[in-house]
Amino acid sequence: MDKTTIDGISLTLANPVELPLKWIGQEELLKQLLAAWMTIDERDFPFNPRLIGKPGVGKTTLAYAAARALGRPVYLFQATMDTRPEDLIITPVIGPDGKIQYVASSLVTAMLTGGVLILDEGNRMSEKAWASLAPLLDDRRYVESIITGLRVPARPEFRIVVTMNEDASTFEVPEYIHSRLQPQIFIDFPEAEEELLILKENLPFAGSRILRYVVDFLQRAHAADELYSVRDGINIARYALKMMAATERDALELVPLAIERILGEEALRYLKK
Repeated sequence: MDKTTIDGISLTLANPVELPLKWIGQEELLKQLLAAWMTIDERDFPFNPRLIGKPGVGKTTLAYAAARALGRPVYLFQATMDTRPEDLIITPVIGPDGKIQYVASSLVTAMLTGGVLILDEGNRMSEKAWASLAPLLDDRRYVESIITGLRVPARPEFRIVVTMNEDASTFEVPEYIHSRLQPQIFIDFPEAEEELLILKENLPFAGSRILRYVVDFLQRAHAADELYSVRDGINIARYALKMMAATERDALELVPLAIERILGEEALRYLKK
């Protein structure tokens, strides 16, 4: 792993991520995110946008696509309810020689390298964790490590985007953080043709008949405001295809069973009669 030194303290840096993700359709959302990161004057600062939507609508995929469009290294931090301030910034570890070493988080690494940080599912974090990021998310653009005593500034090229799920298993983000995470970009379930393109991209070995059948199921579920996502549709089609290979039955006949195994019996109500 790469290392850097700040005020005499050596930091081990995190590695960027390479994800097999491709954003399909809804180019307007990609443009909105890239616009939020722009600076139009030397006195201007980039926004810290947040992507909001139900689980599985592609928030992380959109964030990754925008980061790749900038041509910069991409770092990912998965937030949880147990995330501590030191997890977000710098963590001490015991090295092979028994001495304390300091490891920069993916966030701090992105700040130091001018990369892009995707803070995934940010509203799973507590207020204490968010408070440590307050000076980074305004025009101060730094974080402070209590463990090392370092103040770490972000390079001008650094960008951050936060994804947030619309579900009940999240914390309420404090207002002073809300005001720093702007603009809000909402991602909804895709239209039928876009959903079909996403399934084809992820399942290039699947026939169009089964994919259209799954999309029809998903669209009915979306209309009923169910949380079933494109990710669920991909898993349903993939499982039906695997069962077809194992049993030599027609994949279309196996979709109801796949839906029941992936989502539960109650989901079968959205199948076309």
